[in-house]
Amino acid sequence: MIKLIVNADDFGLCHGVNHGIIDSHLYGIVNSTTMMMNMPGTDHAISLAKNNPSLSVGIHLVLTAGKPLLQDVPSLVDEKGNFHSQAYLNDYIDISLEELEREWTAQIEKFLKSGLTPTHFDSHHHVHTLEKLLPVVQKLSNKYNLPARVDGEKALEGVKPFTDISLSEFYGEGVHSDFFKSLAEKVEDGKTVEVMTHPAYLDKILLGCSSYARPRLEELEILTTVKLPESVSLV
Repeated sequence: MIKLIVNADDFGLCHGVNHGIIDSHLYGIVNSTTMMMNMPGTDHAISLAKNNPSLSVGIHLVLTAGKPLLQDVPSLVDEKGNFHSQAYLNDYIDISLEELEREWTAQIEKFLKSGLTPTHFDSHHHVHTLEKLLPVVQKLSNKYNLPARVDGEKALEGVKPFTDISLSEFYGEGVHSDFFKSLAEKVEDGKTVEVMTHPAYLDKILLGCSSYARPRLEELEILTTVKLPESVSLV
């Protein structure tokens, strides 16, 4: 039996995303989500999480969207005080690891102060898998005893893995109704696999801040109607 965790990223981004994730849990196969702590919908997501305790919730660490929680992290932001873009980070990984550790600690602490118990962490745009940032990821994972999303089939060195395998192909052109039927072709029997998803309803904030907006509706439709094969079980 393949053990499946369907994780919805970006919880907290906005109300449209939040409601899409909750509906994908209540009426579909989403059984886990990870929350952004620096977004307009964060407080709304916290409230929804408390009202839906059957949904596992982790932390979606942010370095490439919105503004940081802290004011004194100059290497992490542009001239407007926003986090650098993903493209900038990929080209110029010259940020201060000390500043990054403080900012990500603030994001984790904000989650803990909400009263929720995190299951694990991952990151927006998978930045926690960048080799240069590994010392911070290791330190925070050990400090808070939190596993992290693996990089494909590879666990991060010195970091407890959240699952055996992580699949990110349910995205863009990879979003189709047969995706979950073909898991047995990608995952060995007995393994635990996480599938990254982004279900949402469209709202003004999402349409204004994300280039990946309308496909989230298609994800929502599939995640609330798909039937898993007998060889796959939600955990």
